[in-house]
Amino acid sequence: MQNHTPLPKLIRAHVFISGRVQGVGYRYSTVDTASQLGLTGWVRNLPDNRVEAVFEGAREFVEQMVRWCYSGPPAAVVKEVVVEYEEPEGLRGFEVGR
Repeated sequence: MQNHTPLPKLIRAHVFISGRVQGVGYRYSTVDTASQLGLTGWVRNLPDNRVEAVFEGAREFVEQMVRWCYSGPPAAVVKEVVVEYEEPEGLRGFEVGR
């Protein structure tokens, strides 16, 4: 009998990033990075100058993405990242806005 590798457990991270994160290409870099990692979700600017994002995918890639959020693109200055783990919704694709 062959061993079947179990599917990776999907997790969902809901992230709020504060600092100089708007007007520096943060959202578009987030889309590029998340897409390269095969994650689904979305990212948007908030009225209070924070960026909000949701990442869904395999744990190791979601955690890698969350670590990326602490630095962001070169022009960003990240002060704080708040992460809440939630139940995945089974999102498709990765988009800006919403």
